[in-house]
Amino acid sequence: MLINRPRRLRRTPALRRMVCETVLSADDLIAPLFVVAGSGVVRPIRSMPGHAQISVDQLDPEISEIAELQIPAVLLFGIPAHKDPTGSSGWDPEGPVPQAIRAIKRLAPQLTVIADVCVCEYTSHGHCGILAETPGSGDVLNDPTLEILARCAVAYADAGADIVAPSAMMDGQVAAIRAALDAAGYTQVAILSYAAKFASAFYGPFREAAESTPAFGDRRAYQMDPANGREALREVELDIAEGADMIMVKPAGAYLDIISTVRQRYHVPLAAYQVSGEYAMIKAAAQLGWLDERRAALESLIAIRRAGADMIITYFAKDAARWIAAE
Repeated sequence: MLINRPRRLRRTPALRRMVCETVLSADDLIAPLFVVAGSGVVRPIRSMPGHAQISVDQLDPEISEIAELQIPAVLLFGIPAHKDPTGSSGWDPEGPVPQAIRAIKRLAPQLTVIADVCVCEYTSHGHCGILAETPGSGDVLNDPTLEILARCAVAYADAGADIVAPSAMMDGQVAAIRAALDAAGYTQVAILSYAAKFASAFYGPFREAAESTPAFGDRRAYQMDPANGREALREVELDIAEGADMIMVKPAGAYLDIISTVRQRYHVPLAAYQVSGEYAMIKAAAQLGWLDERRAALESLIAIRRAGADMIITYFAKDAARWIAAE
């Protein structure tokens, strides 16, 4: 006779709720937004159904909806009108991201605004920093890139960003940005570091959305090898030592082991980024009738929380908040 029967606690919805180990709420979600230069623009992103490039003057309905759903934060990416080899539009105070920060703070001051700090969207070559002079090498110079990342971070802090999120994977980027923010008087602006950012095949739709596909080469010389778990922990440790207030693992779904290990080892807030390819796969399969979108999306988000993430950047943020509220 079986004495211990785990199924007893699965018998009814009420019992299942009582013993549920992992809870997902709207408070755990961060909504990414793609802000484009110009006016009157709402340009759907083909590979990311439900998302669009939006100009600042068209942001109000989107921001109002996010606020009404009680999603606490947005993450901003900018698509400029002008690109050049150094990505100078990235620190333009009238660029799309600073303008968007100011607009969001006027409309919904309760929202936490996070600004991605990288220049791949702003450079004419699509790489994440200053290139070596060797034509077509794709070799990004580390220390000169730190200077422009710091300029971007200060420009976003000037506009009112609560958090800056360096994603270029340059050595020393957190320390350089922390020093620049402090020197400019922004000691209260936090840093969310893309500490363990892998050179993933799941970024494809994002590159369409952000118009950031490299003109040549790839980013494997500075983003992490998907095979390396111990290296990810070293990156996290270095970024915390340099002053990161929060750290991130990106992507999420294929790196739940990294999320779990980071959570066990380090005691700082941990974000995970459910990236564009993860979103697009579920969307495409659902459109073909191969799976239930709501169940699959929520299951994937619960898995990320269960692995140890405190917050999830996800393109399902609005849908997930609605689904959670309806339960």
